[in-house]
Amino acid sequence: MNLFSAPENMRNYAELGGKKAECAALKLFLLGIAAGIIIGFGGVAANTVSHALGNPSAARIVPALFFAFCLGMIMLTGSELFTGNCMIAVSVAARKATFAGMLRNWLYVYAGNLTGGLVLACGIAASGHLDYNDGALALHTIKVAASKCAIPFLQAVLLGIFCNMLVCAGVLCSLTAKDAFGRIAGAYLPVAFFVIGGFEHSIANMYYIPAGLFARGVEVYARMAGDAGLALGALSWGNFFTRNLLPVTIGNIIGGAGTGLLFWFCHAREDKCDG
Repeated sequence: MNLFSAPENMRNYAELGGKKAECAALKLFLLGIAAGIIIGFGGVAANTVSHALGNPSAARIVPALFFAFCLGMIMLTGSELFTGNCMIAVSVAARKATFAGMLRNWLYVYAGNLTGGLVLACGIAASGHLDYNDGALALHTIKVAASKCAIPFLQAVLLGIFCNMLVCAGVLCSLTAKDAFGRIAGAYLPVAFFVIGGFEHSIANMYYIPAGLFARGVEVYARMAGDAGLALGALSWGNFFTRNLLPVTIGNIIGGAGTGLLFWFCHAREDKCDG
């Protein structure tokens, strides 16, 4: 077969997570930057293809078709994504990693993801890319960032849980395959589902919200936003960290660790129901 069985896949991930927990700090940070940039480019594509769509359903479906490739790219390049690494909880449960090692991985990878997202967002705002369609892309970028900063705390936690249930399901489906096509296909649909559902991904928001903040800092874009009457009261660096990134990260951890542990509990040993 060209696939690992579900129990084999969970045992493989337990071993992989153990190695991730022991990886060198600099390597984790650099691979985290790479993943943050990849996810950020997905955000660039998603905003670009959706900024002029008036139909609400199309505005969810079309960007999902492009953003969903990001996780497959991360899997194939060996980059480090915090949300996927929330499943290192499986390695802790399997005694392949320590709790401290898991937290260490999360810290360096999260910092790398944030660095990658911030660098890309700053570069996109400064490059003139947002001038597209007479600045309509800049307005859309600012609007998306402002809306994310206005999500109530508990709602952001719940949306973060739902998002990472799907992301981690995508990681597991990807790792089930033994070839490149299967890896990409396994990761694709779960990520597309979370984008269509409007769920919140902390690493994606490390691009989306800073991109809006940096765009607002460009005089011509700020003037356009004012003329358009955009509600920007919630858009601030403080709200980015406290009203979005904090609750969404909490939700991502719960959703990701919970999903991984659920499948680990069910497949930790093979029994008569395992096919």
